[in-house]
Amino acid sequence: MTKAEIVNEIAKNTGMEKGAVLAVVEGFMEVVKGSLANGEPVYLRGFGSFIIKHRAQKAARNITRNTTLTIPEHDIPAFKPAKVFFEDVKK
Repeated sequence: MTKAEIVNEIAKNTGMEKGAVLAVVEGFMEVVKGSLANGEPVYLRGFGSFIIKHRAQKAARNITRNTTLTIPEHDIPAFKPAKVFFEDVKK
């Protein structure tokens, strides 16, 4: 599902204008990105959590050149679904 499809579905279900729904959806995404950029997780009860996962430094191999490279430690954004969300999708 794309962002446009999400906006259309919410607008249809709520009766709001698509422009207003689009502004809310984009605002939500900006807040989540900003919070994660500041190292703060976002918890949405009953839905899930947007968190930062830390990846340790590791060695990787380039098999075409037969060399070893070091991938530095870094942080990545991740989503952890809530138990209710997970069970609903699992069914």
